[in-house]
Amino acid sequence: MQTFMDETFRAFRRPEQRRWAQAYLWALIHVSGKKTPRRMALAKPLPSAAAHGLHQFINASPWDWNPVRRRLARLVTASAAPHAWTVTELVIPKRGEHSVGVHRYVDTATGRAVNCQRAVGLFLASGHHSYPVDWRLVLGGAWDSDQERRRRARIPGTEGGRTVTDLIVEYAAEAATRYQLPGLPWVLDLTRYEDAAGVLAGLERLGADVVCEVPADLPVLASQHTSAVTTVGALMELRHARQTHVLLRHSADGHVRAVPVHTYAGTVNLPRPGNGTGSGTGISGGPGNGTGDDAGARPYRILERPGLDVRQPCRYWLTTLTDRRVEEILRLARSHSAALSAVTTLRHRFGVLDFEGRSFPGWHHHMTMASAAYVYQRLSGNACRATPPPDRPDPPDPPPRAPAASVTPAAALADAPN
Repeated sequence: MQTFMDETFRAFRRPEQRRWAQAYLWALIHVSGKKTPRRMALAKPLPSAAAHGLHQFINASPWDWNPVRRRLARLVTASAAPHAWTVTELVIPKRGEHSVGVHRYVDTATGRAVNCQRAVGLFLASGHHSYPVDWRLVLGGAWDSDQERRRRARIPGTEGGRTVTDLIVEYAAEAATRYQLPGLPWVLDLTRYEDAAGVLAGLERLGADVVCEVPADLPVLASQHTSAVTTVGALMELRHARQTHVLLRHSADGHVRAVPVHTYAGTVNLPRPGNGTGSGTGISGGPGNGTGDDAGARPYRILERPGLDVRQPCRYWLTTLTDRRVEEILRLARSHSAALSAVTTLRHRFGVLDFEGRSFPGWHHHMTMASAAYVYQRLSGNACRATPPPDRPDPPDPPPRAPAASVTPAAALADAPN
């Protein structure tokens, strides 16, 4: 754990910050129940006065969370050989209205309006796991226009006015330079977003490869040379235009079941923005409203998995990886399920719902530490042996002196600033 901490927090300038970071991380991993500074400070060997220091480290200490997140991504890359990016939402229910970013939101899964923060998390997928490496808050409404509220929450002027679509595309635009991981496909579930076409159009502009679960009514062109806009679901209803693949699924009880998967016989394209369907996408949704010249440049393949019974609807995926086998595409698609599982663990074990401060930096500090705790848990078997590649240097800030050898230096924390 000490080696993991040294690698993760090496960007901190001050040794005191590193010691408080180590104490906070240790407490997130070892303390059960709600993860608040008061509760975490009750755990031995932390000193009895640690609650104030832990609170100050998260809410008041002016450390930059971005270098820590980059270190996490590099540790994951060095240890786990990621094969895809994925993004998922986190809804954090709140009672009041003063926490940064809190607003009323209608949950698409339940149809209920909740008072909450909404966050968009970026994950690196590897094997059966997904690792959180970045977070963004969805800010809008009063959080864009109320300058006094923004000042109290210490929201930078560059933050706000971005939808979930904007944040996903922004992640993709930054991935190659920020994390130095070009070429990984983006595995997304777009069935819960109102602007699925907008996300796909943004990723296409960036030239990103995708494996995206999409709604049946997503507009597509059957080829670049057609003049009719149809939908994914309507196209896959044409039995003569699809091919059937039979995959074998092994269940936990040892049984083998045949699972049919349909693919469209050809490739499809996305209509170009500018033909006017609303939702910010500018894509025409009615038959016969598109033109071949408006088709997107990249070909996509459609996969359909029928419901297991009549009560379950078909599921559809759109992918630019047209030369990959069906089994590989569906294996990549499971990366998003792994991210959902990671979010569940972050909620129940590492306290991503438990931040009690009201500031924008404080929220990002807490989310960064919770992500570090999760990454350590998953990589604990080999993270301490892995070091980032030498050709990916950290920012030029000089590293602080090495901290004391103790993982949780209680005596050093008793009177340490942060």
